Amino acid sequence: YTSAASPTRPMLNHPSCHTHLLVSLLLLTFAWDRAVCSPGEGRSIWQRPKPSPISKDQSFLQDTFPPGFIWGSGTSAFQNEGAWNQDGKGISIWDHFTHSSTSDYFPRETADVTSDSYNCWEEDVEALGYLGVRSYTFSLSWPRLFPEGNATGEPNAAAVDHYSRLIERLIEKKIEPIVTLYHWDLPQVFQDQYGGWKNNTLVELFEQYATFCFKTFGSRVKYWLTMHNPYLVAVQGYGTGVHAPGEKGGVSGSLTVAHNLIRAHAKAWQTYNNHFRPTQRGKVSIVLGSHWVEPHRGQPTAANVALCQQSMEAILGWFADPIFGAGDYPVSLKIKYAGLMPMFTPEEKLWVQKTADFFALSFGPNNFRLGQNLLHNGQSITPDLRRLLGWIKLEYGNPSVLVAEGGWFSDASVGREDTVAIYLMKSFINQVLQAIKFDGVQVFGYSAWSLLDGFEWNYGYSVRRGLFYVDFNQPNRTRVPKTTAQYFKQIVTDNGFPADENSSTDLKGHFPCKFHWGVADSTLQVKHHSFIFFLNYLLLYGSLQPLPGVKLNTRTAQCTDYLAIRNHLRLFASTGASHYRFALNWSLILPEGSRSNVNTEALRYYRCVLTEIKKLNLEAMVILYHPTHRAPNLGLPGPLHASGGWLNYTTVGAFQEYVALCYQELGTWVHYWITINEPNRLIDVYSNVTERHQAAHNLLIAHAKAWRLHEREYFGEQRSLVSLALHADWAIPGNPFVESHRVATERFLLFELGFFLDPLLGTRDEKKKGKYPSEMREYLDDRARVFGLPKSPLPHFTTTERQELNGALSFIALNHFTTRLVSPNPHTQDTLQKKPAPEHDCVTFSDPTWPSSSLGQALVPWGLRKMLKWVNQRYGRTLPIIVTASGIDDQASFEDNLRQYYLRSYLQEALKAYHLDGVNLQGFYVWKLQDRHAPLFGLFTSTQHQSKAKASVALYREIISNSGSSNNSTTQPCRFTEQQEKCLTCEWMLKNKPMLVFGGCLLITSGISSFYTKKSGRP
Repeated sequence: YTSAASPTRPMLNHPSCHTHLLVSLLLLTFAWDRAVCSPGEGRSIWQRPKPSPISKDQSFLQDTFPPGFIWGSGTSAFQNEGAWNQDGKGISIWDHFTHSSTSDYFPRETADVTSDSYNCWEEDVEALGYLGVRSYTFSLSWPRLFPEGNATGEPNAAAVDHYSRLIERLIEKKIEPIVTLYHWDLPQVFQDQYGGWKNNTLVELFEQYATFCFKTFGSRVKYWLTMHNPYLVAVQGYGTGVHAPGEKGGVSGSLTVAHNLIRAHAKAWQTYNNHFRPTQRGKVSIVLGSHWVEPHRGQPTAANVALCQQSMEAILGWFADPIFGAGDYPVSLKIKYAGLMPMFTPEEKLWVQKTADFFALSFGPNNFRLGQNLLHNGQSITPDLRRLLGWIKLEYGNPSVLVAEGGWFSDASVGREDTVAIYLMKSFINQVLQAIKFDGVQVFGYSAWSLLDGFEWNYGYSVRRGLFYVDFNQPNRTRVPKTTAQYFKQIVTDNGFPADENSSTDLKGHFPCKFHWGVADSTLQVKHHSFIFFLNYLLLYGSLQPLPGVKLNTRTAQCTDYLAIRNHLRLFASTGASHYRFALNWSLILPEGSRSNVNTEALRYYRCVLTEIKKLNLEAMVILYHPTHRAPNLGLPGPLHASGGWLNYTTVGAFQEYVALCYQELGTWVHYWITINEPNRLIDVYSNVTERHQAAHNLLIAHAKAWRLHEREYFGEQRSLVSLALHADWAIPGNPFVESHRVATERFLLFELGFFLDPLLGTRDEKKKGKYPSEMREYLDDRARVFGLPKSPLPHFTTTERQELNGALSFIALNHFTTRLVSPNPHTQDTLQKKPAPEHDCVTFSDPTWPSSSLGQALVPWGLRKMLKWVNQRYGRTLPIIVTASGIDDQASFEDNLRQYYLRSYLQEALKAYHLDGVNLQGFYVWKLQDRHAPLFGLFTSTQHQSKAKASVALYREIISNSGSSNNSTTQPCRFTEQQEKCLTCEWMLKNKPMLVFGGCLLITSGISSFYTKKSGRP
């Protein structure tokens, strides 16, 4: 039977993809030379050093794919067609397997109807039209075309007509059909007669079947795929028995089946090449699946690289080496399976090699699951499509590549809002783009798998991979686009990821001359011992010994005697910053929580710090209460914590008493006070909603009373500004296509920021102050009703409290570090069993395409600008905004490139907020000055009591000197203070600190020895 021939149609032009590749989802890689590589160099990819994730060829790439790039989606016959016994279709091994399986681990489900694509094929074409794709990969059902299997007999006319109609409609819609001959649904009759793919008879039978398909449909099909992922057929179908036909033949069975599958593919390709290519001018390949593996701890030792190469050869190389290489198996497999591995004859090697016109790749979860069994010595499997594409380029001589299956799965309960799948798709596709642009991989198409929800093999309907949702309980099987379909449609329309507002070019400009260039620390450690103590002692044999007969008339210790203070402030001054933010220790100053017991030594130490800062002509911003989750008592004096802490209103009064002492004793040297640092994080430690709201309520009142106290009694003389500092990370909807995510994000920001700022400032639209956000109260009231509660746990302020709160803020202080994705709490069984949901009922997560630090902090520079703009729009620009802490962990001891990128990019976004958005931004404080142990957030390392500046110190100083730009050519708009100029000397002193200390010790020891010698009367 031959279908009515249609005129030969020119196939879509392949893009000539030169410089290509992308950034990886979790593991980022290396941009190598674009020259075409000789085959067999795949192992070199692990030997090339990985640059920082923030380098331009590693971070998310805002760019488009080459013109003519083939976007597509796909399905397979058994998974989606249904109609298992309709119109004369024969039984496949999967039909038999699903109807007869009694395995405990295999779902008792069938694909008898599944998404019913045999009857709903027109809806499938409409779905493709919705996406705007240019290709559709689908498979022909061998038992539907030939119920008895043998392709030399009469075909099933209904099946031929069905596939002809589908192909014609696709062509009519300008969608390229990419046709797979075999996607695992072997006619059961061949399994019964021959034992399936174990028998080499199937090589010839497959060739006959391929010949029929080429002859019948080939004039309209320009891309053929002989088989889909034969690795899974061999291993799962005939090795472990997890897939049809369910045989457990072990390694031997898998090796035999794989051998026959490779030979069958090669025969089909040779048939097309010899008999059909001259007239049809199509291309033929085979879809090969693969995982990706990285060496133990990323260490590319020769042994680790060899193991990684063997892992790749055990899955992808098993099939790719014979077909794309020299017609034979990898040496590692022949050694490993000596005696079991079938051998190609010399003649077979000749007609097996080079039997693919392009490399068709499957990159999905099935191979990753199996790849776990091949890990050795700490290797890790990662979903790094860019690295895999690079390996293929190096190993097989830079072939053209079609990603024939790209995608992951979602749990069936996810439904249409498949948010996580969006970010996996984003990551995979951007990795392909980076492979094209940076690494020169010749990828010409990408097929998002799959078009529809369907039967997912041994997982049945428990997971879903479709872009379109199908309700398998509804007879009409309506196709409804998921959010991944919306996202993929956007990518197809844009042909990639064109630059957006978040990737705008750098702005040239400056911050105002009075801008706070700061460094932020937490609680400053008090060190009581002064230098004068050592003058009555002599260092003998490594220990301090009193000098017999020596009694010096020593004076009372002075601030200059505290070496720790001076050394610490020299570090700070060497950064070029003008403001130093640190915290007092409430529990140290008032151990009992009241002025009945005042630690005057602690106050004296802090006073010395402040006076030394003033001597350096620099400014201090002092935090009165810096809670910490690590320290006992949340940083409160012990008695206060024991009596309930912030749940007890008496703590408010105790805080006011403490604040009054600090204003009185230290206020002369402090122009900027922070009453409480991050109260919105402190309340997280409380176990239930009522406690969290009560603690927040009391914290707000405590701040307001502290502010009023300063306004009433100290502002006239000290003229200081008082605020509280909030943790202020930005948030965006996790799923941009779902309204509930947008609403959840707004709610999240209100609970994070509005919860504390609205009572103090009101809003631009609602001038009433002293109240919590109305949207927040309405939400909590509604939620209380849902749970059958009489009222919301959110307290109300009294009239007096509202008056105290009204305007009790001199500036807005925000600690910003990153941006979070927000979605509504799904309230699944898993989440219900975990800790209670937060009041905002949101969950947060991160975009895997954002670069991140070793601690998982995402670098999202534009989030800072968005956050500042949101605060500006809600509260107006009357009050200045100061970013009182911002930084990132970087494990580098000197070349902290991640932190340097952070400083450049975040300050650039702050500059845009100031100039373009009209944000009244008046300061930026880098977190923090010095590491205590291993390199982390500090600008300086601290090892063996020696401090060393990291590279970011010089960068920060450069940015400060240019008032916001890291470009040396920028005209310096503001003059340094005399002290900041002198700090160049500070830098030299810090670098030579050991030599200076040693020299000082020699002078002191020499002087004391001389004095002692004269005293004893010795010559």
